[in-house]
Amino acid sequence: MKTDLFQAPDYYNIDDLLSDEHKMVRTAARDWVKKDISPIIEEAAQKAEFPKSIIKGLAEIGAFGPYIPQEYGGAGLDQISYGLIMQEIERGDSGVRSTASVQSSLVMFPIWKYGNEEQRKKYLPKLATGEYMGCFGLTEPDHGSNPGGMTTNFKDKGDHYLLNGAKMWISNSPFADIAVVWAKNEEGRIHGLIVEKGMEGFSAPETHNKWSLRASATGELIFQDVKVPKENLLPNKNGLGAPLGCLDSARYGISWGAIGAAMDCYDTALRYAKERIQFDKPIAAYQLQQKKLAEMITEITKAQLMALRLGQLKNEGKATTAQISMAKRNNVDMAIKIAREARQILGGMGITGEYSIMRHMMNLESVITYEGTHDIHLLITGADITGIPAFK
Repeated sequence: MKTDLFQAPDYYNIDDLLSDEHKMVRTAARDWVKKDISPIIEEAAQKAEFPKSIIKGLAEIGAFGPYIPQEYGGAGLDQISYGLIMQEIERGDSGVRSTASVQSSLVMFPIWKYGNEEQRKKYLPKLATGEYMGCFGLTEPDHGSNPGGMTTNFKDKGDHYLLNGAKMWISNSPFADIAVVWAKNEEGRIHGLIVEKGMEGFSAPETHNKWSLRASATGELIFQDVKVPKENLLPNKNGLGAPLGCLDSARYGISWGAIGAAMDCYDTALRYAKERIQFDKPIAAYQLQQKKLAEMITEITKAQLMALRLGQLKNEGKATTAQISMAKRNNVDMAIKIAREARQILGGMGITGEYSIMRHMMNLESVITYEGTHDIHLLITGADITGIPAFK
């Protein structure tokens, strides 16, 4: 079994800006990834199987709702700690980070923020331990970048709601115990509903033949006259802003997570370049390889500083949707470019499962599209600076 030799780059001594708690949380996540993810992830990706055995470990390192208050089973950590955990998990694999992101930001977050006290106490502690796993139903077959056009709907039937529709590209759906589903009521207003596995008419078929996020379970959500108890409606926020608020939290986590993938590709390429001998010297001695590596560490450092500042703003309650969009777009774009350059440094070896780079590259093709495409995030920045939305 191959030893995980990863060493995290910190060119600007950013560790000096972190608290002891931040570093302790990060070390716990990093050690767990080295012990429990790195040895199994290549085989899981090759087999296109989500390793369910890791759920317990994710819960133990606080990856499920780290910023959720302790009274509801969370760790009560700050937003920088959440980011650091996502960074370390995605250093292992984007699909594993997706599992944690969905559970934290798209399932636990809306129940905590938009749910009532009864819902919080019923679901959050079990989600925090991984006893319950959740998924988030927003994207539909015909509505991706325009979620407000959704057709999934529910009708008031007196003692229950009747839910109909379909969602797709849903991480965790094949094994999720609950789904936070966004649907329109009879007036066309969007609301969140907690739908539980086993409700008649609710199914979650798995999506197969993916070339990306192969170690993550993706599926659909199908609702055919599903009777949802009225107490499962999230009462404290409705409208499109409710699911978009969840996506802000998830996109923030992605902006950190992508740095982890980039760091892993850089670290692998740097080590390989020092060891690979061509024309009687290491390829790291050649100018073009040094150019690639120097640009990689520069871009990683810029992304680290952006994520850290965004985390500070999140802690202060000042981070805007547009600022989060900028970080998600920039950092994922940075990571995918570094993955491609790192693959070139490794030559033919870069496409094999002997190294993590090609897996990261394929995973990042999903990350650059989901939770707001690369182009839509650019237009969010454009709308913010001009005051003119180009996508309406």
